[in-house]
Amino acid sequence: MTNEEKFNSDRFEQPGPSYQAVTTEITEDNEQRIILTDVVSEQPEKKEKYIPEFQAELKTRIVEMPDAIYKASGVKILGKRIKSLLFTTDVAIIKNSNAQSVIAVYPFTPQLTIMQSIVDVASVPVFLGVGGGTTTGQRSVDLAFQAEQMGAYGVIVNAPMKKEVITEINKRIDIPVIATIASDKDDYITKLNAGADMLNVSAGANTAALVKQIRGEVGPMVPIIATGGPTEESIEETIEAGANAITFTPPTSAEIFAEVMVNYRSQSN
Repeated sequence: MTNEEKFNSDRFEQPGPSYQAVTTEITEDNEQRIILTDVVSEQPEKKEKYIPEFQAELKTRIVEMPDAIYKASGVKILGKRIKSLLFTTDVAIIKNSNAQSVIAVYPFTPQLTIMQSIVDVASVPVFLGVGGGTTTGQRSVDLAFQAEQMGAYGVIVNAPMKKEVITEINKRIDIPVIATIASDKDDYITKLNAGADMLNVSAGANTAALVKQIRGEVGPMVPIIATGGPTEESIEETIEAGANAITFTPPTSAEIFAEVMVNYRSQSN
């Protein structure tokens, strides 16, 4: 059986689809500025390795992870190699981002309805917070089990979580237990010995230094996730210190929408 219709290559040789990338930068005043950039795919030169791309006509604004994140080695979890983690519970941001995973930790008591909503919306692996401060003990163990049943790729315990609870969670679930380390005062060795499978370093401006300290003590085999900071330089510094994957905090929907409205107003003048 032959195909008599000639292949129309012109359709694929036109300039690729366009979209608007949402990125951030730090100004000279040390303030975060949101940048909306129109991105148009171009035809490659013959020597380049071309990456075919499809972009929907309506889903044209994407929160993009900083390029520096992809210099990390990544952490392979259940067969998926993850380098970037989006730190948000905003389902609109989650649905319109190119992050490889989501880390959903928030300053409230963990609730199953919130956890389920995030897992349902995300099209990438999700890591769910199960307490550590006010929420702890058997409640955290039960939340971790529920998170696994919902499809989470791992659970996050906050810095105050006691080692005994980490041990119980590790016994109950088959997905990684990730212990948050907030400062060099945190006993990360004890948490690893108690059953934590990975560390999530979030120490503010001291993160890179703490990652380097931890890596020097635990060796290359322990997976370390860390906050990368607001710039490409700070992200690279954290990776060089020994982080395998980077957590990125995106601008809020309100901040992005404010910038979009500025553009709308300028177009209407």
